[in-house]
Amino acid sequence: MIGRDEIQSLIPHQGAMCLWDEVVEWDASRIRLRARNHRDPLHPLRSGDRLHAVHLCEYGAQAMAVHGGLRAADAGGRARPGVLVALRGVTLQVERIDDLAGDLECEAHPLAETAGSQQYAFRITHDGGLIAEGRAAVMLQGEGT
Repeated sequence: MIGRDEIQSLIPHQGAMCLWDEVVEWDASRIRLRARNHRDPLHPLRSGDRLHAVHLCEYGAQAMAVHGGLRAADAGGRARPGVLVALRGVTLQVERIDDLAGDLECEAHPLAETAGSQQYAFRITHDGGLIAEGRAAVMLQGEGT
């Protein structure tokens, strides 16, 4: 299992903005992660006293970043930063997530990749039930774009 410190070494999101607590498993074709910070009253994405389900899209996008970071590190390099440019087919099964007692889990896998972009599908569950799914597209920055 890969913990939060190693996750933060792979992605630009630091401190409370690093949304994932651990990588449960991964390989070149997929990743599965777990988070418990959605219950934190100081969560940086909270609005008022709630953490709305739309923020699960950021959890999905960060799953992409972690997977990209792990794949790049496995190849002896470092992942290029990316900018989220599109979300497609997003469905949310709950209105908010701060009131969910159990951990969040995400599974994500790449759908399409070029030298300058990536598209992933993500599914986020809570207590075994689907709460969000969708696709996210990222434009990669820096060398090779």
